[in-house]
Amino acid sequence: MSATETDAPAEVLTIDEAAAILRISRNAAYAAAREWRATGGKTGLPCIEIGRTLRVPRADFERLLGRPA
Repeated sequence: MSATETDAPAEVLTIDEAAAILRISRNAAYAAAREWRATGGKTGLPCIEIGRTLRVPRADFERLLGRPA
């Protein structure tokens, strides 16, 4: 791997990483992710399911924060 590949921000975040950025608890972040899935993406924390794990796509997360993707 080159230095630029390791220095680039991850394309996906774990629920714990997203919770830390949002300064909310891990349980609150998982509840928001469940809300996202239950509402078809209308409200909550954007997430995708990969196997049995949930990940937060960085582009969707940035939009949630009102930042340009």
